[in-house]
Amino acid sequence: MTQDELKQAVAQAAVDILLPQLEDKSIVGVGTGSTANFFIDALARHKASFDGAVASSEATAERLRQHGIPVYDLNSVASLDFYVDGADESNHHLELIKGGGAALTREKIVAAVARTFICIADQSKLVDTLGAFPLPVEVIPMARSHVAREIVRLGGDPVYRQGVVTDNGNVILDVHNMQIHDPRSLEEKLNAIVGVVCNGLFAARPADILLLGTSEGVKRMERARP
Repeated sequence: MTQDELKQAVAQAAVDILLPQLEDKSIVGVGTGSTANFFIDALARHKASFDGAVASSEATAERLRQHGIPVYDLNSVASLDFYVDGADESNHHLELIKGGGAALTREKIVAAVARTFICIADQSKLVDTLGAFPLPVEVIPMARSHVAREIVRLGGDPVYRQGVVTDNGNVILDVHNMQIHDPRSLEEKLNAIVGVVCNGLFAARPADILLLGTSEGVKRMERARP
């Protein structure tokens, strides 16, 4: 199977989980990126089964609207049953690296509101230790050099993502050469640096369900909830 076929398979598997639980008033949180786009396309075939969506980026909002799916501001939504999004990496604890598409802050906000976070990815994204994929950090522009120096102190090699401005008007530093053995601790340390808006570690709020596209079909992994 091609990578796109694997993405289509996990996107459909996520829709299959949602459909029996959607109601007329349901609002679905939707992530950003190529795998999330496949999910949007699959979900759109059932748009009469739910009310609308909350988007984690302007690009996602536009794609949802093109399918005729109403897009709501998160501030107007009391709760979300589901958030569905891709990932750049996942470990076996369903802790993630996200932010390759520079939407990490809004993705993390929507994920925090959702009762169930379903991550959809192909099998190449499952790793034993996070960090082979550079870790994105969203930074207020005037703090970029300061934040970079602090990241070096933590053992990372930050690289400014040239030409990228987030939907929030900020910039991205991609942190290379870090093996992340304690994702939650590093997430906290990065967030404590003055000037950091958010980082792409989803460890304090990991995924609840990981759907992995493999050549043998979709593999489902679940995190034990407290």
